Amino acid sequence: MMISASFLRGFMLASCGILMAGCNPDVLRQDMANQPKAKPLAPSDFFADGRSGRPLIENTVARGSIADDELIVPKDSNAFPLRVNAALLDRGEARYKIYCAPCHGLQGDGNGFIVMRGMKRPPSYHIDRLRQSPNGYYFDVIANGFGSMYGYSAQIPPKDRWAIIAYIRALQLSRNVKVGELPESLRAKIPSAADAGSAKPQGEKE
Repeated sequence: MMISASFLRGFMLASCGILMAGCNPDVLRQDMANQPKAKPLAPSDFFADGRSGRPLIENTVARGSIADDELIVPKDSNAFPLRVNAALLDRGEARYKIYCAPCHGLQGDGNGFIVMRGMKRPPSYHIDRLRQSPNGYYFDVIANGFGSMYGYSAQIPPKDRWAIIAYIRALQLSRNVKVGELPESLRAKIPSAADAGSAKPQGEKE
């Protein structure tokens, strides 16, 4: 049986068309691989400004934010919206060691691991400026950052920020408390000036 040249030519063209369609992702789409979505920072021709990421609508309220309203204070406020107790201080110490100690040091003196590796030393919590700064200042810095410090609003919820602030205040108090403000049980453990003067250096003979 003879195959005409026109039929063979048409068959080849049709075959090439099928093969080319298979290479075109717009013709044979994989719905799980090519999903109709906007990736972060991807451009979009749907909106006039060309951005796929949209700003928040005015006066919208983020889910869960109302529950934290009472924990948000102005930057110049010295209020403390939580009750300070042993449990809060324990929580603050744990969060401080995770997020703060690498830079500010375990004692809050600014001698964290980053300083040992050559990075800039943060200020000590025990200087007068930071001891006198209001609680709202610490809350704002933890949330939004300051200088070379990034904000930790995504990592540290408002309640844990106050726990950290309480622990920082405890660190500051530990270095600046007056002897007369200590309980009697602790004052008894502090050597008097006379005792300190009578103590002889190690190795000194009578």
